[in-house]
Amino acid sequence: MCLAVPGKLLSVSGEDPLERTGRVSFGGVIKEVSLACVPEAKPGDHVLVHVGMALSVIDEAEARQIFEYLRQMDQLEEVGPPERSPP
Repeated sequence: MCLAVPGKLLSVSGEDPLERTGRVSFGGVIKEVSLACVPEAKPGDHVLVHVGMALSVIDEAEARQIFEYLRQMDQLEEVGPPERSPP
């Protein structure tokens, strides 16, 4: 089974759309991911990531819902829930 995990985009590096990367927080675990598939992504956005590649930009409510599904499936081993955006 393939699994994509939501995370919060903290920062973006690179100008070339195919080489852009971003630091993404998965409940406090920070990973560098490719942003080639989501040229519209900007810091503060939530992205859905599979094997180091952000596949889509999602809203915070959807990110929380996915984390809840993963928790119910006992698939959250090293990541916690996504950080809440300030109001």
